Amino acid sequence: MTSKLLLSGVATCLALAGCGNGGTAASPQTGGAQGTGGQQQSGGSSGGPAGSGGATSAGGATGSGGASGVGGGSASGGTVGGGGTTSNPATGGMTGSGGRTGTGGRTGSGGRTGTGGGTTTASGGATGVGGTTAGSGGSSAADGGSESDGGVTVNCEAEMPTGGNTYTGASVYGTINGLNYGIWTNGVGGTITVFPGVQAFAASWDESLNFLAHLGLDFRTAKAYTEYGTITANYVEKKSGTPGGFSMIGIYGWMHNPCIEYYINEDSWNGLYGRGSITAVIDGETYYLSTASTTGTGGANACESGHTGPWTQLHSVRKTARQCGTVTVSDHFKAWEAQGWTLGSLRSVHINVEVGGGTGSIEFPVAEVTTTSQ
Repeated sequence: MTSKLLLSGVATCLALAGCGNGGTAASPQTGGAQGTGGQQQSGGSSGGPAGSGGATSAGGATGSGGASGVGGGSASGGTVGGGGTTSNPATGGMTGSGGRTGTGGRTGSGGRTGTGGGTTTASGGATGVGGTTAGSGGSSAADGGSESDGGVTVNCEAEMPTGGNTYTGASVYGTINGLNYGIWTNGVGGTITVFPGVQAFAASWDESLNFLAHLGLDFRTAKAYTEYGTITANYVEKKSGTPGGFSMIGIYGWMHNPCIEYYINEDSWNGLYGRGSITAVIDGETYYLSTASTTGTGGANACESGHTGPWTQLHSVRKTARQCGTVTVSDHFKAWEAQGWTLGSLRSVHINVEVGGGTGSIEFPVAEVTTTSQ
């Protein structure tokens, strides 16, 4: 549907009636990714085996401070309280108020022994900020565990739901669970399966040339991305088969006025490509940013009415491919804008797969797109 100058081998979208809003070349898509969160709280084992403080607390063996924490082994006032050995159990008697272990006793706040001791270990305990295993990035990486970015945890071992609805064709679009789904191809067609009550989908293709399938959000009003607050996408994907000449898995969508087609590439069958020379760190990973102009029928079909001629493509390509995670989509928009690249009104944010033929399938047991403001 669209010829892509940045991606070698990307097929040109044919000027078909089905080339609606979106597609690499014109899939009417709009949607994107989300999620934030971390399994492990910063601060680790706060206080640890030996916190600030040491083996012997300030104050000495007898008297105020005592043998253990502030207040000592005998109550404040020493072994013999003010009032003498034989005083009535009066003030400061044999065992004064405060008991055998004074304030800050044998196990002081933050450490093994009361504050002020002779041996110190920095506050924060045995394990510093960031937790025992993986700091603010969660307990394990994308493959095989759970990934968190800023508050939402993605279960990377999620299984596909059952009981979905499958649609077949070259141009299919609909709405489910508050999200928009669709497939487009200029080949022989493909399938998409969506699930009532679950934000997940699956797709398959068989020599469909340029094939796209998505689930995400379409925006019907002309607003800048900043008006939607934080836009995030959570996804888990499992792919099989072959993608033909090219493949891109991640976040995809369009903007209007000016006409912009954008990609956030997280994974593929045959290596992440199309990297630019500009980098930005987003969600804790390096992305390569690039922009170019392209032509075809996609801009006329996916952008505002009356658009003709070329349009702009924006790309963020992840340094390391992954199959599970959270994408803060709005941070990619900010990164592009920081380069001086003009952005239009946001029309779509989709979790998307695009392939250049072949025969294969993909499952997204998690495919969630959210905004913090509408």
